[in-house]
Amino acid sequence: MVKQYNLKVAGGLKEDGVIVGNTFDKYGSRNLIVRWMMKGYDLSLNELIRLVNPTNIHEVGCGEGYWTLNWLEKGIHTRGSDFSNIVIQMARSTARTHNLPFENFIVRNIYNLDPVSDKSNLVVCCQVLEHLERPNEALISLKQISDPFLIVCVPNEPLWSLLNLARGKYWSACGNTPGHLQRWSKKQFINLVSQYFDILKINTPIPWTMLLCKFK
Repeated sequence: MVKQYNLKVAGGLKEDGVIVGNTFDKYGSRNLIVRWMMKGYDLSLNELIRLVNPTNIHEVGCGEGYWTLNWLEKGIHTRGSDFSNIVIQMARSTARTHNLPFENFIVRNIYNLDPVSDKSNLVVCCQVLEHLERPNEALISLKQISDPFLIVCVPNEPLWSLLNLARGKYWSACGNTPGHLQRWSKKQFINLVSQYFDILKINTPIPWTMLLCKFK
């Protein structure tokens, strides 16, 4: 597991009517099942990053900054962006506490990424696309800043919703997590992303689909 930062999490807060950040601190959870799932997620993501060996990373939709903080701690030139001023302020606060560069966290809408200033050797956009009304537009925006690599990850449906139901959550929404507007199976997500990127590797840490992609 990567370093823990005792993150401040948004906990279901909304900004402009949209749920932002994490509903709970899944990285710091003591629940054995959550810890097992997050360990698989961490291993998969770190494996893909090692394959790329990036010189710099831009995490789009960084939330409260967990991963960006870890990469900064390792000395990787990293920036984190999110549309939410609330979570960016949380991330900056945590960065200050750990003497990490808080200015590397910026407010930026995924649909309005700058092809020059936001470009990075590796772009990471995990657990973001399922929250968006226009995921195709987001992928086009991500393509403009991926130079040349991208890692994307979304919940693998229907497994995600079934696991929510199994733990007694979100019954009225058939297990769909609040704020999730899109629901993709592994095959559906691969088909979507392959319209814009060449897919180099597919990981499936339960219950996610995680893809390492290259600019097509």
